[in-house]
Amino acid sequence: MSALPLSPVGAHVPVSGGLATRGLAYADEVGAEAVQVFVSNPRGWAVTPGHPAEDARLRARADLPVYVHAPYLVNLGSPDAEVAEKSVAAVEHALLRGAGIGARGVVVHTGSAVRGERAAGLARMRERLLPVLDGLPEDAPPVLLEPMAGQGQVLCAAVEHLGPYLAALGHHPKAGVCLDTAHAFGAGHDIATPEGMRAMLDEFAAVVGPGRLGLVHANDSKAPCGSNRDRHENIGAGLIGARPFAELFRHPVSAGVPIVVETPGPAGPHAADIATLKALRTGVTAGSAGAADPVGGAPQ
Repeated sequence: MSALPLSPVGAHVPVSGGLATRGLAYADEVGAEAVQVFVSNPRGWAVTPGHPAEDARLRARADLPVYVHAPYLVNLGSPDAEVAEKSVAAVEHALLRGAGIGARGVVVHTGSAVRGERAAGLARMRERLLPVLDGLPEDAPPVLLEPMAGQGQVLCAAVEHLGPYLAALGHHPKAGVCLDTAHAFGAGHDIATPEGMRAMLDEFAAVVGPGRLGLVHANDSKAPCGSNRDRHENIGAGLIGARPFAELFRHPVSAGVPIVVETPGPAGPHAADIATLKALRTGVTAGSAGAADPVGGAPQ
């Protein structure tokens, strides 16, 4: 049996004070092997040009996979023309900045129809995102579409929704996926056991196929399964529990894919979450399914 590819484990890192100056220092402090950053205000539309020296330092860290998260306000399925225009501009800016820092992907929430039918929202999303994808050069980072927890009129929450979403984009080669475990749990995937996590990943493989999973957000959840609520918790402290996350390192669809936590901080809790995931990874790669629990009695 061939060895499993290793998934780097990291975190979303703060960048106030400089993408590299602050972000890399934080990554080192928490033991991150991959990082996710914002390159503009996550809760606003204003864009920033970046700092060439900071960008170069981040780009030089070839050992550290870097990902960009687009602003939370982005909604490419919105019926509001102004929101749509600003959303497209924000995604284009995130992709431009992502290319500038050597990012391996740009995470974009899959959006909402806000009102009316999901089909109409999907059509609006296609009209706005497809030209952006078509305009990307071959070496540009892909867009990593992140399904939501199921709140409101979201276009994509459960894994099954990824099928029509990607079909609306013609399964574009620059359209990948970012899978968030807390979102999947909120959307109704009962991943609070290893078997449940495995079943969700099996479904992902069947619906999406190989090669499109570009990043995993490993988050435990304060909100119950199927609640359609997005409430992140530290690994092992929520309703998912620590042990199911080992499946991310074992399953063919996710093994080798970088994993970052977006759990409550600051550095101390983030370092603990990263250490927990690394312990689970070690248990999987050592083939110790029947060995002692590497995270010691974490809740199921």
